[in-house]
Amino acid sequence: MNGLQNLGDIQGRIRAAARRAGRDAGDVRLIAVSKRQPDARVHDVLSAGHRLFGENTVQEAARKWPGFRAEFADAQVHLVGPLQTNKARQAMGLFDAIHSLDRPRLARTLARLCAELGHCPRLFVQVNTGEEPQKAGVAPGKADAFIAECRDLGLPVIGLMCLPPADEEPSLHFALLQKIARRNRLSCLSMGMSGDFERAVALGATHVRVGSAIFGPRG
Repeated sequence: MNGLQNLGDIQGRIRAAARRAGRDAGDVRLIAVSKRQPDARVHDVLSAGHRLFGENTVQEAARKWPGFRAEFADAQVHLVGPLQTNKARQAMGLFDAIHSLDRPRLARTLARLCAELGHCPRLFVQVNTGEEPQKAGVAPGKADAFIAECRDLGLPVIGLMCLPPADEEPSLHFALLQKIARRNRLSCLSMGMSGDFERAVALGATHVRVGSAIFGPRG
């Protein structure tokens, strides 16, 4: 299948997964992760009417999206990869949402920039549900305190994000993220990728991040 056929297939699978879970399919948003994809492929998906995309780095988004947004003004871009503190100011102007808020220093930086600039992207706290040392994210046991700290700073935290360990059943991690979100009264869950997004939808995902299953292998 080409990218547009893939897009339709993924959208159909999301709708079916939502129906099986007794959910409204409109409550699940598909983030087309366009990192390291040729511009022509991204343009094809934009031309097909899809408007929500994800990028992993500030640098790539800065190169790619000003031009796309000149043509598709209603396109939205979310940062789904890690954010370096020294890139935070640039990120504030590029992204509609940031899924990788994971440490106090970054929270304080975003709060200062928010006050200075008068706006802030919507924010997801990244939780390292597998407590993997090589991955970013706050540990599950520290998530409540960090969420409270972010709220005290006035940050617009709307949800949580996770990246389950590759060798573990992802549903266990999705269920854990859902539990943390519920007790903190957060309505959005960014979880599920190309190989497991249907399981994520079953466990309450509001944002699923799908890249290669839409666009094909990355460049």
